[in-house]
Amino acid sequence: MIWNEKCECMPVEERKELQLERLKATVENVFFNVPHYRKAMQYAGVEPDDIQTLEDIRKLPFTVKDDLRDNYPYGMLAVPLSEIVRIHSSSGTTGKPTVVGYTRNDINNWAELMARSLVSGGATRNDVIHNAYGYGLFTGGLGIHHGAERLGASVIPISGGNTKRQVMIMRDFGSTVLTCTPSYALVIAETMEEMGISKDEMKLKHGIFGAEPWSENMRLEIEKKLGISAVDIYGLSEVLGPGVAIECQCKNGLHVQEDHFIIEVIDPDTGEPVPEGEKGEIVFTSLMKEGLPIIRYRTRDIASIITGSCPCGRTSVRMSRVSGRTDDMLIIRGVNIFPSQVESILLDIGQAEPHYLLVVDRVNNLDVLTVKVEVSESLFAFDEVRRLEQLGKDISAALQSGLGISVKVQLVEPKTLERSEGKAKRVVDNRKF
Repeated sequence: MIWNEKCECMPVEERKELQLERLKATVENVFFNVPHYRKAMQYAGVEPDDIQTLEDIRKLPFTVKDDLRDNYPYGMLAVPLSEIVRIHSSSGTTGKPTVVGYTRNDINNWAELMARSLVSGGATRNDVIHNAYGYGLFTGGLGIHHGAERLGASVIPISGGNTKRQVMIMRDFGSTVLTCTPSYALVIAETMEEMGISKDEMKLKHGIFGAEPWSENMRLEIEKKLGISAVDIYGLSEVLGPGVAIECQCKNGLHVQEDHFIIEVIDPDTGEPVPEGEKGEIVFTSLMKEGLPIIRYRTRDIASIITGSCPCGRTSVRMSRVSGRTDDMLIIRGVNIFPSQVESILLDIGQAEPHYLLVVDRVNNLDVLTVKVEVSESLFAFDEVRRLEQLGKDISAALQSGLGISVKVQLVEPKTLERSEGKAKRVVDNRKF
């Protein structure tokens, strides 16, 4: 099923013409209405008339998170505050938050893109959508919510927290679609087990999970524990929120909503485009946003572009699932490591729970990586000591082979590592740089 066949299945060349038309309008808009962009473009020696082809987008300067922080709170808006009907922001845990504003048209377009996304993820107007993304300044909750209403589905605006109550409501209300972070989906599955509730008592069919990188093995784990089909959704507040890209039921890449965004993949060190199909940093330009248009926003997310036809019939380019971020990537003894790599290896081994923590220390000027891994309750029985020791050796060997560096492994009992209702904390870096 496709929500908007005209837009989602548009011929590629026709879509490129539409993208160019909208790119020109967006560049002209920000040049004359956003002082930051006018100064940045003038510094780069670019004017709106210089954009004559899609390739000319490379002439435009990048936008980074600090640009939004430096113009806090409303300096990046392209319209008067009186035209802004919704304001969202980041948590601001590492400084001033990034603030984004939406006009009435922005909210309507967002709902349209989220309706497309929910249908791509398997939802229909007959579904009951259990929305456990956080409501409030975070874009996840309300983004999903309005898309569900646009679709005509029944939405339960439960937000995060109080997991036992969530499980009870999912069962009693007959929830058929679960939306939350993948790590919280596993917390829900774990809580169901604690409560003695089987997946067969639920009506869940589909899960739409995002807001953090997760591996294919984690998908399989979630699908097995909850008895659902799980897809990955992508978005970020600065670009729109959830709904920028999503997997279809073919699960061979996330379809980018190309009539609303242009995607690029660049080398994070040089800023130059990488060869087609290679991984790099994802960059997005919005084409329809009125409140806060964004030009060449460096997301820090690592992925690649997938071209070619998809059996679902959608004609947009796809992006691979995010494998990590340039700013949570660990460089240990010269080796680049992402938490999702560790997760995939752990789940391949089996017997380990999908809960882990990477701890990095510097000992005698040498980086040391310790991976704390939860294992099943049965292995902590006193007669299983040998199996526990062997599992630790197996995990250590697999991580060393997969990552290319030696790793310390610390096996811990179930429920030892902190659980998260939002984005899971996977890394503790104790090094002093």
